[in-house]
Amino acid sequence: MRNSTKPEVDLIRFVLPLMAVAGAFFGFLVGTANGSSLLGIVIGAVCGVALGWLLTSFVPSKRTGIGAASVIFGIAGLIFAGTSGVVGGLVIGFVLSWFSYWLSTGGYRSGTPIYATPGQVLWHNTFKFICGAIFFFLIAPIITVMPLSFNAEDFFTFTPAMLAFDPEGYSLKHYRDFFTNPDWQQAMVNSVQIAPAATLISVTLGTLAAIGLSQSHVPFRRAIMAILISPMIVPLIISAAGMYFFYSRIGLQGTYIGVVLAHAALGIPFVIITVTATLVGFDKSLTRAAANMGADPVTTFFRVQMPLILPGVISGGLFAFITSFDEVVVVLFVGSAGQKTLPWQMFTGLREQISPTILAVATILVIISIILLTVVELLRRRSERLRGMSPG
Repeated sequence: MRNSTKPEVDLIRFVLPLMAVAGAFFGFLVGTANGSSLLGIVIGAVCGVALGWLLTSFVPSKRTGIGAASVIFGIAGLIFAGTSGVVGGLVIGFVLSWFSYWLSTGGYRSGTPIYATPGQVLWHNTFKFICGAIFFFLIAPIITVMPLSFNAEDFFTFTPAMLAFDPEGYSLKHYRDFFTNPDWQQAMVNSVQIAPAATLISVTLGTLAAIGLSQSHVPFRRAIMAILISPMIVPLIISAAGMYFFYSRIGLQGTYIGVVLAHAALGIPFVIITVTATLVGFDKSLTRAAANMGADPVTTFFRVQMPLILPGVISGGLFAFITSFDEVVVVLFVGSAGQKTLPWQMFTGLREQISPTILAVATILVIISIILLTVVELLRRRSERLRGMSPG
């Protein structure tokens, strides 16, 4: 009798209370948006309990249950909030139904040893929840900007037409303005001219510095390393002010070369760190073997060492490029109107004219950053395979 009633006890004491909490959370969000948070909590808790009981008791198929719940909640969102409520209803239905199956099937214990105590299982899932919440709050602003870039109006907020998914509420005019406006295009040209040059200098000097500091006979390695990566640690406004006074004395303030050197100084620490990390697993016996075979240091570097550390060098170069392309504080101090970069133009648009074209530019930069970071991850994995740290 005890074994036959155990699933029912688990459902009542474990699944349904947590479903009530999850439903109350979503009910609070929906109720707050409609001016009645308390009523939303109550209705959400009731819906969560009802959904958990129905899915657990009558719908054993996870795929069917999640699909049906998503459709039902989507229809409810359409009825109570119009077209904009469909997306919210689909998301709430999907999350609540998935959460119900996750609890009832014991999915919450995945990733933990079979002997883990309830406290250890709770901490394991709490830690994953905290990481997910941090990820959400980091990504949510970026996700918000991207649909706003298609706004048909000159606003920085979602219009009623956008929330209703009316095609007339969306437009590409901000992207057209970016590609046709001479101010934006000049800023883009300046960024494209400055960032690659700064990246080239950063990669060259940073790679040489990392290789030199990897040698055990170099004195004061830690102190030199701390000095070289200091631009990454010191507040940017301090570095920018120092560069302004220094460059103004030697005649580089307001010049193309001055901006390139300033951005290179900011990018060198990233190259040093990534190349140094790659050199940790480097087998130095390879360079000694090349020297025994008669290869000079330059040939040894380009034929033996460089191919193995190339993923780290490229990764550092990509980070240096992103740093230079997105930097605005230093160029405000060191540059002039002739070196107005894309971030500088965005800053000007926010401060002076509130141009919605900024949203389109931000979306383009986000896409470029995602592509570059994907390349960095692929290079990191390749570097690990070359050094034998991961299976091929």
